[in-house]
Amino acid sequence: QVQVVESGGGSAQTGGSLRLSCTASGYTSRRYCMGWFRQVPGKEREGVSVIYSVGGATYDADSVKGRFFLSQDNVKNTLHLQMNSLKPEDTAMYYCAADSCSGSYQSRDFGYWGQGTQVTVSS
Repeated sequence: QVQVVESGGGSAQTGGSLRLSCTASGYTSRRYCMGWFRQVPGKEREGVSVIYSVGGATYDADSVKGRFFLSQDNVKNTLHLQMNSLKPEDTAMYYCAADSCSGSYQSRDFGYWGQGTQVTVSS
C-alpha cells in the first residue's frame, strides 16, 4: 500500500532551477528511506541524492554536488530536491523511491517507486 508520487519536473534553461517533490504514503514505520534517481534512454538508473540510513546519511552523485540539495519534511513524508545551476546533462527522467532503510543507495535496493517526472534542460 506504499505510494510514491513525484512532481515538479519540467523545462529549464541552462543555469536555471527546478524543485522536485516526492511524497511517500502508506508507511507505518518511520524507519524508511527516500531518494532521487534519474535515468536517460540507454543508460542505467543512477542515484542522484539518496537518503540511505535512518540517521539521515545521504549519498550525492559527484555530478550534482554543490548544485542539488535535499530537504525533507518528515511530517508529510515529503522529500524535495532543489536543483540549481542546471545543465543539459541533467536532462533525464527523475524517479523518487522509498523503502525500509537498508544502508544502501543503489536503485535495486529500493522497492517502491514513483512514476517519474521529466526534467529537460536546454542549452
